[in-house]
Amino acid sequence: MRRPEHGSVRPTAPILGSTAPNALSDAIKHECGIALIRLRKPLEYYQQRYGTPLYGLNKLYLLMEKQHNRGQDGAGVGSIKLDPIPGSNYIDRSRSTDKQAIQKIFERIHRGFDDAVKLDPAAKDDAQVLKQHMPFMGEVLLGHLRYATFGKDGEENCHPRRRLNNWMTRNLVVAGNFNMTNVDELFELLVSIGQHPKERSDTMTVLEKIGHFLDVENDRIALLHRQLGYTEKQLTQVIAEKLDVKQILINSALDFDGGYALAGMIGHGDAFVLRDPAGIRPAFWYADEEVVVVASERPAIQTAFGLRTEVVNELTPGHALIIRKDGSYSEQKVREPLEKRACSFERIYFSRGSDRDVYRERIALGRSVCPAILEAVDHDLENTVFSFIPNTAEVACYGMLKEMEDELDRVKERRILELGANPDPARLRAILSLRPRLEKVAIKDAKLRTFITADDARDDLVAHVYDITYGTVRPNVDNLVVIDDSIVRGTTLKQSILKMLARLEPKRIVVVSSAPQIRYPDCYGIDMAKMGDLAAFRAAIALLKETKQENIIDDVYDRALAMVGRPLAEQENVVKDIYKPFTPQQVSDKIAEMLTPEDLPMEVKLVFQSIEGLHAACPDHTGDWYFTGDYPTPGGNRVVNRAFINYREGKNVRAY
Repeated sequence: MRRPEHGSVRPTAPILGSTAPNALSDAIKHECGIALIRLRKPLEYYQQRYGTPLYGLNKLYLLMEKQHNRGQDGAGVGSIKLDPIPGSNYIDRSRSTDKQAIQKIFERIHRGFDDAVKLDPAAKDDAQVLKQHMPFMGEVLLGHLRYATFGKDGEENCHPRRRLNNWMTRNLVVAGNFNMTNVDELFELLVSIGQHPKERSDTMTVLEKIGHFLDVENDRIALLHRQLGYTEKQLTQVIAEKLDVKQILINSALDFDGGYALAGMIGHGDAFVLRDPAGIRPAFWYADEEVVVVASERPAIQTAFGLRTEVVNELTPGHALIIRKDGSYSEQKVREPLEKRACSFERIYFSRGSDRDVYRERIALGRSVCPAILEAVDHDLENTVFSFIPNTAEVACYGMLKEMEDELDRVKERRILELGANPDPARLRAILSLRPRLEKVAIKDAKLRTFITADDARDDLVAHVYDITYGTVRPNVDNLVVIDDSIVRGTTLKQSILKMLARLEPKRIVVVSSAPQIRYPDCYGIDMAKMGDLAAFRAAIALLKETKQENIIDDVYDRALAMVGRPLAEQENVVKDIYKPFTPQQVSDKIAEMLTPEDLPMEVKLVFQSIEGLHAACPDHTGDWYFTGDYPTPGGNRVVNRAFINYREGKNVRAY
């Protein structure tokens, strides 16, 4: 076999800016977010109790704003009105890709309110009049926050997506936080049953697959009740009452492979949220006599409705929360749950730190890297400055400082005991005054949204995004320890950040990642699908070449090729063998060497979280495939093998 040349494709990553909260590494495309509200009372109830008929819309706005970190590429809102008058619109949708997409959408909605009041001033206090004349005055409300992992960023690609029909019970509106790894198979399945999807995407295949079984269920009920003598007009009500949403979802999700939290509304008023069997993507819900509400993040629900943590439920993996038109709701098993592999990156980076458990876990992540940090600075805490690059690593930095305080307490105890029974007061005060030194060494003083990829331009622009607080480090005396949530590609770290930190002239720079080495691509929602983009992978390849073990690269390539075309169930991650010859420390040292600019006058060390430290900090979120290659679905194994083949053949393309 003629083999392609070894080598990687140079990634083109965006520079820091408003789109890149994880500053030391290049930006990771985020996770999408969902928000759903079902009002269980008539609109007049909310008018009387809360003084506004816009109660549901206002709460939806809060839910979305409290998750705005999940939707920097766009947003969308959908609404369904219950029991509409024939001839009136009852399904509304608004989407935007503006920089302030959520605000733009709700400004449009409120203009509808203003217009309705202008037409009929009395409508301001009449919920039913507003419902008839104002868009989005529905009882079922769905919001989506988009982070584009694939495809264009245009408004057309924003959720919710719709499937429309004159039969109310055949209308479907879907939004979600998901990526399917088997889009090709799902697409071909749709074609095999006679459909002609207008695009080959996971969003369209999911929409049309659920829509197909929604049609099947409509046809089943209609056929049965026609035989029983029901009129065509009566069938509409009968179908709405007897629609088996659970069975629709069972049939639709049977061969879904991926991570997903899917929210949907059916035209007559039923709604659902479905979570993948491994619990990869998050979903939380709450219900009382007034509302049923779902969101991607628990604190959003807590804040919007003033709730304690304990009353907000996590949606069970493999289950759907099904809300019927009559307002009743229940969790129903749609697929057999697998071993729970909830995404650990949600805890490290994606989810907002206002969640009680996320905050505690990030504190623990910061604590657990401290033994390695102490080794990196030779246990010299008196001459070490700690900091972070804003802002997702801030809580981990607090954990790091707490652990260093505990370490200094042990140092103080030992030194005080060494002073003997009659210690010198001055020496005692000097010992007691020891504190970990936390400084804000980097200041974000500009918001630049750009995707310039030319090296010199990127360097110059980053220098204007962040600046250094001069005087925080004693030149050539202090170590500088800077923590971030993760190091992915390392491009910005090498080309700009380290040079920026070097202006403080520390004796040594220690860059700390609260996440372990990112070794494998993701395929469940994050835009991280190319092997050559990952600093850890490039380091392992370099080590293989240096140690004359390039045969391993060839062997993995051959085995990956052998996986092509095999069924999903037979897929295994053969790329793990790339890392087997080396310890994590060897890989870390190589990453540090590769990312350190040649002209940097001081030593640079990298400290990564251990897998053990990650699991100890986040025991309920064991989805660690980014770091271990242990994918929760067979589709992940196929993606990583394809990603390696692409890398080996010099193809700068996505693996799915």
